[in-house]
Amino acid sequence: MLGLRRATPWCAVIVSALAALADGEEPSFSGARAFAHLETICALGPRPSGSAAMARQRALLVEHFRAAGATVSGQAFQIRDRRTGDPVAMENLIVVWHPERRERVLVGVHYDTRPFPDRDPRDPRGVFIGANDGASGVAVLMELASMMRPLPGPVGVDFVLFDAEEYVVGARDPYFLGSTFFARQYAADVRAEALAHRYRAGVILDMVGDRDLEIWQERHSVEWADTRPVVDSIWETARRLGVKQFVPRPKHTVDDDHVPLRMIGGIPTCDVIDFDYPAWHTTADTPENCSAGSLEAVGRVMLAWLRSQR
Repeated sequence: MLGLRRATPWCAVIVSALAALADGEEPSFSGARAFAHLETICALGPRPSGSAAMARQRALLVEHFRAAGATVSGQAFQIRDRRTGDPVAMENLIVVWHPERRERVLVGVHYDTRPFPDRDPRDPRGVFIGANDGASGVAVLMELASMMRPLPGPVGVDFVLFDAEEYVVGARDPYFLGSTFFARQYAADVRAEALAHRYRAGVILDMVGDRDLEIWQERHSVEWADTRPVVDSIWETARRLGVKQFVPRPKHTVDDDHVPLRMIGGIPTCDVIDFDYPAWHTTADTPENCSAGSLEAVGRVMLAWLRSQR
């Protein structure tokens, strides 16, 4: 075990948020609570797609989001493992807030971990906890949950937790299986006019817990004409809040879950990611290399951005 602190129980978080509302205050994002969620997830151990730990994480998340008042559904799919030929069951989670609102935004994360820390120079087949690359975005969504029911305005929000973002061992293994499946289903429903809602925008949160956080603008997100306004509005929100971890200049080109969402699903989606993370895909991706302050910086920006949607 990792010697982790116990997370703040979700019921206490919800009671605290309701008390703030009763006092006429808008509930605020707590980095400390988000970090406790991150530790709880990491205590499950590695969470690759199809594993028992992933199933335990999924059950924990379903309970958490339903307790906060969301409608939660699973989007199951299956692949065959390229190495063994065995079927692997996978499942995206779709967490819906204010389902009556027809115009919506999507906030996505991946909640699987890589099977192995393949970039680790000493132990590339060791234990990969995925504190930043896997748990950090999930922890932000868990903390945001208590603030979604009182969300003002006409725009609804869906949290989508993608499975199999990196069910990858060999060089030929494909990435983004969960988001690709989701995007294809969404595009097919749009073509068939089978949806009562449309996504006006999407945001992917990936590796947002780095202790030394710097979130530069991802180049795909800046260069695509339909996603540039999403980038501009998020980084402007950070500027207005004085959150300096959001750097208003492009740096890396990153292929992530936002690519199939935009290219297949037609959802203008940007990537919020700190790609300069020394522990990326190594055994050192543990809670010690993440921080509550980083989670709070991202959570504050996302909460304010969601509250600004009109």
